[in-house]
Amino acid sequence: MRGQIRLLGGRKLKSPIGNPTRPTTSRVREAIVNILGKHIEDTSWLDLYSGSGTIGCEAIQRGAKTIVAIEINKNIFNICRSNLTMIANSSKKDINIEVINTDVKKFLNIGYREFCRNLLESKCIKLSQFDFVYIDPPYKINPYFSILEKLIKGNWASKKCIAICEFSKQQKIIIPSDWHIHNQKFYGNTGLVFLTPNQA
Repeated sequence: MRGQIRLLGGRKLKSPIGNPTRPTTSRVREAIVNILGKHIEDTSWLDLYSGSGTIGCEAIQRGAKTIVAIEINKNIFNICRSNLTMIANSSKKDINIEVINTDVKKFLNIGYREFCRNLLESKCIKLSQFDFVYIDPPYKINPYFSILEKLIKGNWASKKCIAICEFSKQQKIIIPSDWHIHNQKFYGNTGLVFLTPNQA
Protein backbone atom coordinates (compact mmCIF):
# COMPACT_ATOMS: atom_id res chain seq x y z
CA MET A 1 0.00 0.00 0.00
CA ARG A 2 1.03 3.57 -0.58
CA GLY A 3 0.17 6.75 1.28
CA GLN A 4 0.21 10.33 0.18
CA ILE A 5 2.03 13.44 1.31
CA ARG A 6 1.37 17.00 0.21
CA LEU A 7 3.72 19.62 -1.13
CA LEU A 8 3.47 23.13 0.29
CA GLY A 9 1.25 24.16 -2.64
CA GLY A 10 -1.16 21.32 -1.87
CA ARG A 11 -0.08 18.90 -4.61
CA LYS A 12 -0.26 15.25 -3.53
CA LEU A 13 2.72 12.92 -3.87
CA LYS A 14 3.01 9.16 -3.51
CA SER A 15 4.67 7.94 -0.34
CA PRO A 16 5.62 4.39 0.67
CA ILE A 17 3.94 2.71 3.60
CA GLY A 18 5.78 0.22 5.77
CA ASN A 19 9.21 1.31 4.49
CA PRO A 20 12.02 2.94 6.48
CA THR A 21 11.36 6.47 5.25
CA ARG A 22 11.06 9.72 7.17
CA PRO A 23 9.70 12.42 4.88
CA THR A 24 10.87 15.94 5.65
CA THR A 25 7.99 17.64 7.46
CA SER A 26 6.03 20.45 5.85
CA ARG A 27 7.27 22.81 8.57
CA VAL A 28 10.89 22.09 7.72
CA ARG A 29 10.26 22.26 3.97
CA GLU A 30 8.54 25.60 4.36
CA ALA A 31 11.48 26.91 6.38
CA ILE A 32 13.93 25.81 3.68
CA VAL A 33 12.09 27.47 0.81
CA ASN A 34 11.56 30.65 2.85
CA ILE A 35 15.27 30.84 3.71
CA LEU A 36 16.42 30.17 0.15
CA GLY A 37 13.68 32.20 -1.51
CA LYS A 38 14.33 33.34 -5.06
CA HIS A 39 17.80 31.79 -5.02
CA ILE A 40 16.17 28.47 -6.02
CA GLU A 41 15.30 29.74 -9.50
CA ASP A 42 17.27 28.05 -12.33
CA THR A 43 19.46 26.02 -9.97
CA SER A 44 20.68 22.43 -9.91
CA TRP A 45 20.03 20.17 -6.89
CA LEU A 46 21.69 17.00 -5.68
CA ASP A 47 19.28 15.25 -3.31
CA LEU A 48 21.08 12.57 -1.30
CA TYR A 49 18.97 9.93 0.48
CA SER A 50 16.08 11.36 -1.51
CA GLY A 51 13.27 9.14 -0.21
CA SER A 52 10.02 10.01 -2.00
CA GLY A 53 11.62 13.03 -3.67
CA THR A 54 9.72 15.64 -1.69
CA ILE A 55 12.59 18.14 -1.45
CA GLY A 56 13.28 17.87 -5.18
CA CYS A 57 9.60 18.40 -5.95
CA GLU A 58 9.49 21.51 -3.77
CA ALA A 59 12.57 22.83 -5.57
CA ILE A 60 10.99 22.22 -9.00
CA GLN A 61 7.87 24.11 -7.96
CA ARG A 62 10.10 27.09 -7.15
CA GLY A 63 12.01 27.12 -10.40
CA ALA A 64 14.90 24.64 -10.06
CA LYS A 65 16.00 23.36 -13.47
CA THR A 66 17.87 20.14 -12.59
CA ILE A 67 17.29 17.52 -9.91
CA VAL A 68 19.57 14.53 -9.37
CA ALA A 69 18.18 12.25 -6.66
CA ILE A 70 19.94 9.28 -5.07
CA GLU A 71 17.93 6.55 -3.33
CA ILE A 72 19.16 3.03 -2.52
CA ASN A 73 15.79 1.37 -1.78
CA LYS A 74 14.36 0.07 -5.08
CA ASN A 75 10.69 0.54 -4.19
CA ILE A 76 11.22 4.03 -2.81
CA PHE A 77 13.41 4.87 -5.83
CA ASN A 78 10.47 4.07 -8.12
CA ILE A 79 8.15 6.30 -6.09
CA CYS A 80 10.74 9.10 -6.09
CA ARG A 81 11.12 8.91 -9.87
CA SER A 82 7.34 8.92 -10.34
CA ASN A 83 6.87 11.96 -8.08
CA LEU A 84 9.67 14.01 -9.61
CA THR A 85 8.56 13.19 -13.14
CA MET A 86 4.98 14.17 -12.36
CA ILE A 87 5.94 17.54 -10.88
CA ALA A 88 8.46 18.22 -13.66
CA ASN A 89 5.87 17.44 -16.34
CA SER A 90 3.44 19.88 -14.75
CA SER A 91 6.03 22.67 -14.90
CA LYS A 92 6.12 25.16 -17.75
CA LYS A 93 9.92 24.84 -17.80
CA ASP A 94 12.16 22.15 -19.28
CA ILE A 95 13.30 20.27 -16.17
CA ASN A 96 16.16 17.77 -16.10
CA ILE A 97 15.46 14.80 -13.81
CA GLU A 98 17.89 12.00 -12.99
CA VAL A 99 16.95 9.49 -10.27
CA ILE A 100 19.60 6.89 -9.45
CA ASN A 101 19.08 3.68 -7.49
CA THR A 102 22.39 3.30 -5.64
CA ASP A 103 24.24 3.89 -2.37
CA VAL A 104 25.07 7.55 -1.72
CA LYS A 105 28.74 7.06 -0.84
CA LYS A 106 29.27 4.74 -3.80
CA PHE A 107 27.71 7.36 -6.06
CA LEU A 108 29.81 10.23 -4.70
CA ASN A 109 33.01 8.20 -5.13
CA ILE A 110 32.44 8.37 -8.90
CA GLY A 111 33.19 12.09 -8.87
CA TYR A 112 31.35 14.87 -10.66
CA ARG A 113 33.26 14.73 -13.95
CA GLU A 114 32.86 11.00 -14.40
CA PHE A 115 29.16 11.27 -13.52
CA CYS A 116 28.62 13.87 -16.22
CA ARG A 117 30.59 11.88 -18.77
CA ASN A 118 28.83 8.57 -18.09
CA LEU A 119 25.27 9.60 -17.34
CA LEU A 120 24.50 13.05 -18.62
CA GLU A 121 26.32 13.58 -21.90
CA SER A 122 24.49 10.63 -23.44
CA LYS A 123 21.25 12.48 -22.73
CA CYS A 124 22.57 15.81 -24.03
CA ILE A 125 22.15 17.42 -20.62
CA LYS A 126 24.56 20.18 -19.68
CA LEU A 127 25.10 20.44 -15.94
CA SER A 128 27.28 22.77 -13.95
CA GLN A 129 28.40 21.77 -10.48
CA PHE A 130 25.54 21.63 -8.02
CA ASP A 131 24.12 24.81 -6.52
CA PHE A 132 22.38 22.95 -3.69
CA VAL A 133 23.01 19.60 -2.03
CA TYR A 134 20.41 18.21 0.37
CA ILE A 135 21.67 15.60 2.83
CA ASP A 136 18.97 13.78 4.77
CA PRO A 137 20.11 10.28 5.81
CA PRO A 138 18.21 8.04 8.23
CA TYR A 139 18.67 9.50 11.71
CA LYS A 140 20.15 6.22 12.97
CA ILE A 141 23.29 6.84 10.91
CA ASN A 142 25.60 9.85 10.95
CA PRO A 143 27.46 10.02 7.62
CA TYR A 144 27.60 13.81 7.32
CA PHE A 145 31.36 14.27 7.77
CA SER A 146 32.18 11.62 5.15
CA ILE A 147 29.53 12.87 2.70
CA LEU A 148 30.68 16.48 2.96
CA GLU A 149 34.30 15.43 2.40
CA LYS A 150 33.32 13.44 -0.69
CA LEU A 151 31.38 16.39 -2.11
CA ILE A 152 34.54 18.50 -2.07
CA LYS A 153 36.92 15.74 -3.13
CA GLY A 154 34.69 14.75 -6.03
CA ASN A 155 34.14 18.36 -7.19
CA TRP A 156 30.36 18.05 -6.83
CA ALA A 157 29.77 21.47 -5.26
CA SER A 158 29.97 24.81 -7.04
CA LYS A 159 31.90 27.60 -5.33
CA LYS A 160 28.60 29.15 -4.22
CA CYS A 161 26.98 25.83 -3.34
CA ILE A 162 24.80 25.54 -0.26
CA ALA A 163 24.75 22.12 1.36
CA ILE A 164 21.80 21.58 3.67
CA CYS A 165 22.01 18.88 6.33
CA GLU A 166 18.83 17.71 8.02
CA PHE A 167 19.46 15.94 11.32
CA SER A 168 17.97 14.99 14.66
CA LYS A 169 18.39 17.51 17.45
CA GLN A 170 19.94 14.72 19.53
CA GLN A 171 22.73 14.21 16.99
CA LYS A 172 26.11 15.91 16.99
CA ILE A 173 27.30 16.74 13.49
CA ILE A 174 30.99 17.27 12.86
CA ILE A 175 31.69 19.52 9.86
CA PRO A 176 34.92 19.12 7.80
CA SER A 177 37.17 22.17 7.54
CA ASP A 178 36.32 22.38 3.83
CA TRP A 179 32.90 23.74 4.79
CA HIS A 180 31.72 26.87 6.61
CA ILE A 181 28.51 27.02 8.66
CA HIS A 182 26.37 29.73 7.08
CA ASN A 183 23.21 29.23 9.11
CA GLN A 184 21.64 26.81 11.58
CA LYS A 185 18.01 26.39 12.63
CA PHE A 186 15.94 24.03 14.77
CA TYR A 187 12.30 23.10 14.25
CA GLY A 188 11.11 20.84 17.04
CA ASN A 189 13.32 17.75 17.00
CA THR A 190 14.72 18.56 13.55
CA GLY A 191 17.85 20.57 12.91
CA LEU A 192 19.01 22.19 9.68
CA VAL A 193 22.53 23.41 9.04
CA PHE A 194 23.35 25.41 5.92
CA LEU A 195 26.95 25.10 4.74
CA THR A 196 29.04 26.79 2.06
CA PRO A 197 32.43 25.65 0.74
CA ASN A 198 35.33 27.20 2.61
CA GLN A 199 37.13 29.42 0.12
CA ALA A 200 40.15 29.99 2.36
